[in-house]
Amino acid sequence: MKDLQEYVLDLPLHTVAFFSLVEATAKLVDVSERYWQSKGLNGARIRILVEIMKEGGTILPSMLARKIGVTKSNISLLLTPLEHEGLIIRASHPQDGRKTVISITSEGQSILLKHLPENREQIADKMNVLEEQELQQLLFLLKKLTRT
Repeated sequence: MKDLQEYVLDLPLHTVAFFSLVEATAKLVDVSERYWQSKGLNGARIRILVEIMKEGGTILPSMLARKIGVTKSNISLLLTPLEHEGLIIRASHPQDGRKTVISITSEGQSILLKHLPENREQIADKMNVLEEQELQQLLFLLKKLTRT
């Protein structure tokens, strides 16, 4: 029992920092997810639409899977409801007919235009506890962590 305490109670600084980062992230994600749920939408699906837009409105499923951190086999399961709702379409790749591309529809774009501004405001309200210099420092530190 005493040996286990060092892993749950007597934590070194790097572990405390890690769990603080996880907790802060979870709280911010919860703010965003509650917003999407209040609009009858799913935050994970919105993220897919945003990632497609970041690529100009069309993306390969394999690239989308990498961007959102899922396997290639799971991406199809995530895309099917969006396709049924008319928010995306799947089509043959223009240069390589063996591949499929995913494109956001005008209806998908309309949902983003309608809801992203308010969602982003709610996130900004939570992040505004940090001054601009602190936000810059946070970004620097997060980029440093992601390079390791």
